[in-house]
Amino acid sequence: MGGSALPPLPEDWERCLAVASHPDDIEYGAASAVARWTAQGKQVTYLLVTRGEAGIDGLHPDEAGPLREAEERAGAREVGVATVEFLDGHRDGMIEEGPALRRDIVRAIRRHRPEVVVTGAYTVRMIAGVVNQADHRVVGLATLDAARDAGNRWIFPELAEEGLEPWGGVRFVAVAGTDRPTHGVDITGEPLERGIASLAAHAEYTKGLGAGAFEPRPFLTWAARLGGPALGVEAAVLFDVHQLAFDGPPPWEQ
Repeated sequence: MGGSALPPLPEDWERCLAVASHPDDIEYGAASAVARWTAQGKQVTYLLVTRGEAGIDGLHPDEAGPLREAEERAGAREVGVATVEFLDGHRDGMIEEGPALRRDIVRAIRRHRPEVVVTGAYTVRMIAGVVNQADHRVVGLATLDAARDAGNRWIFPELAEEGLEPWGGVRFVAVAGTDRPTHGVDITGEPLERGIASLAAHAEYTKGLGAGAFEPRPFLTWAARLGGPALGVEAAVLFDVHQLAFDGPPPWEQ
């Protein structure tokens, strides 16, 4: 397919934490990359800031929250993710930027000690110029900041009282859904199929969106084929990678 314009996302790591605002956020693309990674034996954990309780117009949040939590756990299993955690105290559609949110994400990073953190775009525009949602913007940026804060013992020192020592081992944060990607992951074949199954697990949520909702297979296939040429492959998920540590010696020592 010709030369690739973007490099592949590094895969010389073992543990990843994926942080998202709502159930189904990871499934709109990044889950296919997760399927590839878990097939390699990597450990991927999901952290959801809300249960997506405000996401179904025809269903009261008290009913929608547990339903969407169950669908998220089912979707995670489709791509080999066994651990799915949900934060408390953050309302769907009303997630507030600030120390409380960042502390909760830092707590998870210190507990799981990932080398890689995945989150969603925090820009106003996402892929194809679509306007991003408020919760996504807040959580994406908070996650990027938390990945660095997790290694500083003097930021949220109260976490040490919970037995959570600083973790400065996050090498990079990979942001999905961005309109300016820097790296890609080849999801041709089985990873894409498993990603489609993961989104399909959100059947009640998708049905609640009405007739204009995304159908998992055509949408994810289109998005993957849109990203593929940037990596020189048939299907790819693209990420904007933010390095928190140098890979190898720093430039001034090379």
